[in-house]
Amino acid sequence: MTGLAAAWARFVAWLARPLASFHLVVTIATLLTVLGLVMVLSASSVEAYADTGSSYSMFTTQATFAVLGALLFYIALRTPVRVLRRIATPAFVVSLLMLFLVLIPGIGTLSGGARRWFTLGPLSLQPSELAKVALIVWGAHVLATRPRGAPWKELVVPLVPGALVASFLVIMQPNYSTTVTFVIVVGALLWFAGLSMRMFAGAAIGVGIVGVVLVFAADYRAARLFSFLNPSDDPQGAGYQSRQAKFSLADGGWFGRGLGQSRAKWNYLPNSHNDFIFAIIGEELGFIGCAAVIGLFALFAYAGLRISMRSVDPFLRLLTAAATTWIVAQSMINIGYVVGLMPVTGQQLPLVSAGGTSTAVTLLMFGIIANAARHEPEAVAALHAGQDGRFGRLLRLPKPEQYSPAKAAEARRAAAAKADRKRAAQREAQRRSAQQRERRTREDQRRREEQRRREQQQRRRAEAPRRQEPRRGTPRRGQALASDQRRDRSSGRAQERGFPERGFRR
Repeated sequence: MTGLAAAWARFVAWLARPLASFHLVVTIATLLTVLGLVMVLSASSVEAYADTGSSYSMFTTQATFAVLGALLFYIALRTPVRVLRRIATPAFVVSLLMLFLVLIPGIGTLSGGARRWFTLGPLSLQPSELAKVALIVWGAHVLATRPRGAPWKELVVPLVPGALVASFLVIMQPNYSTTVTFVIVVGALLWFAGLSMRMFAGAAIGVGIVGVVLVFAADYRAARLFSFLNPSDDPQGAGYQSRQAKFSLADGGWFGRGLGQSRAKWNYLPNSHNDFIFAIIGEELGFIGCAAVIGLFALFAYAGLRISMRSVDPFLRLLTAAATTWIVAQSMINIGYVVGLMPVTGQQLPLVSAGGTSTAVTLLMFGIIANAARHEPEAVAALHAGQDGRFGRLLRLPKPEQYSPAKAAEARRAAAAKADRKRAAQREAQRRSAQQRERRTREDQRRREEQRRREQQQRRRAEAPRRQEPRRGTPRRGQALASDQRRDRSSGRAQERGFPERGFRR
């Protein structure tokens, strides 16, 4: 007991060091990646040999993406925070474009009834995994410009509309598990940004209703839910995977059957190298191995939230909190449905399950979190004092920039002034547009009145000759009578006086 207490005391003392969070994140990422490579090789060897004739084909692909992820980790570690914020919006727009392009036949690859991948030779890329990181960075960038306690409309717009567009494109693939991840990310961002509990509860209820609708919109998702609620209903159908996973966990016992000695991977457990790799860990490494994996994710949750609380930059605080919530929640969902506590959703175990794009993108996110750890105030002071450590000197990492609240406030004021100018320009444009519409309306009315007057004048001109035309035989004033008219008029006067028309002699 004394030895455990001494070890715990040393660990607590080590955590008090300025760069403890940074080294903790790097260590956890390394351990989970190595464990994932070993378990993917063990779990996929049988299926890979049956498909390709080589037991190492899936492992080779996973190792290739792990190396790519390590490179992305290093790039993220060296990227300045201001650059992350500068590329946040373009990166999110590009991710939306990729989500749209993957839906187009001939561009996106159709596999298993879903169109989720770009095929690049022997490798495949899943754009929805990149969209997770892009959404986190962009959402943190947007919310960091909002003051604490801002109105809910300023927090929700444009984060929620952008996330809804991304979710719609992912649902069209279809990819329900990534949609769940988007919901977790947006919920974490709004929670740590200070959204009121009332608004958060209302949004959660709405999301729950939409989730139920989406579950029953597809038969296979509804079958998974019914299988979870009644595991014995269809043991050889929808409930087969969950049932076999529990058998594997039970077969492992406390210490497991030994690395590489799994029986379930001999085609007894589908997707044993991917969604259900935690069952293979339990079978080969036993309860001790499963507890170690859960302990690593719990330690990562502590490290990520510790970095978030110590960060003075609102952007890094929101970024690390949301990223930690995403990775830990995804691991909890995966472990939860493997042990039978949740319905199967298809979430992968981060850095452990087979999945090249997922592994590379998760390592990229770990690199961003490690970068945030080097921006803790104590870490910045230590690094500028020359306390880089052997690891930092080996990687030749640049000195982090000190966060300045004054500069941040000035940037926020500049952004607010820019937004005010934009709103003023919009109001001015609306006012001018209203004036132009009013002017066009008056001109249209004037033209209609002029057209109406012209039509009235034309009607008067057309009716005037008919009104002024004299009766037959009646000359106009000042007009000479014709000879026949004079004769007719003379005869008419003579008859009026009683004289006969003929034989009259003066």
